[in-house]
Amino acid sequence: MKNLHRSIAVAVIMAFAAGNALAQQFTMKVSTPTINDVAHEWMKVLKTNVEQRSGGRIKVEVYPANQLGQLPATVEAVVMGTIELTAPAVGFLIGLEPRFQVLDAAGLFDSVEHGQMVLTDPGIRKRLSSFGAAKGVEPLFTFLNGPLMLVSHKPARTLADLKGQKIRAPGGAPLHVEPFRKLGASPLSMPLGEVLPAMQNRTIDGAIANLAVFVSFKYYDVAKGVTFLPKSFLVASGLVNRNFMKSLGPDLERVVRDEARKAENLFSTWGVNDLERIRKVWVANGGDVLTLPAADSRKYVDDVTSVVEPILAKNPQLKEDYQAFLEAAKKYRK
Repeated sequence: MKNLHRSIAVAVIMAFAAGNALAQQFTMKVSTPTINDVAHEWMKVLKTNVEQRSGGRIKVEVYPANQLGQLPATVEAVVMGTIELTAPAVGFLIGLEPRFQVLDAAGLFDSVEHGQMVLTDPGIRKRLSSFGAAKGVEPLFTFLNGPLMLVSHKPARTLADLKGQKIRAPGGAPLHVEPFRKLGASPLSMPLGEVLPAMQNRTIDGAIANLAVFVSFKYYDVAKGVTFLPKSFLVASGLVNRNFMKSLGPDLERVVRDEARKAENLFSTWGVNDLERIRKVWVANGGDVLTLPAADSRKYVDDVTSVVEPILAKNPQLKEDYQAFLEAAKKYRK
């Protein structure tokens, strides 16, 4: 009888342990420097769908507006594995993986919708999946977070208005700063969280980002003019830690990848529709939304491209990546 009781006790303990293993919970912390934009919306949708589909085995914690630190810190944290995912502009990933800079080449994409078709092309998706592999990370998704715009104390109504202005560029690589030097500006790199204070105390004259950023952080209280930069877009990427993904096991990893991909439809639907909403918010707060004259727009693209292509051509891998993106862009261009 004692042996029977002992066997039952062992069976109960083993069943309890098995149940605990089955119910093991993973925490996935996801960070974005922005708030109330399409990247934030993507994270909220991911949280809902992953937690539901995983039966609660994966808990997704969403931290917008730099709650886990400025971009350089969150990128480093993903590499170290203390944060599972962060979604910066790709310009802030170049120190980690130089290949990301090809995505910031002006003229690649005609619109957000066109860009999303390029980025979700099977060949391009496969190419992107290798970005950062040597550092133990990968882009779980890559997207266009709206057109790039310049906000400045002196509104840029023409290209000549850029001359002499100290402007925060969307990254620190030559591809980000040299085009604006050619246009007569003085570009510099700066984490997003430091830009608004620098605008307020006039340490800088202007900054380049997308309108969602400027509206979310109320830049209209500091400067009123925002100018579209022709055929230029803020490309961002959700950088995820590879070891974390593997630690989930095949089934749960598939859940995260599937739901991440499904949520990508937000970038060409919710995100595109939101562009008009944020434009109205900017105007309602006394801001002007400016477009360069046609001749200046053509000159901008020509000048920027003339700088970008030689920079990328110096590196065989970057040149190959750039050509692949050009071909994909042509494929989906109407």
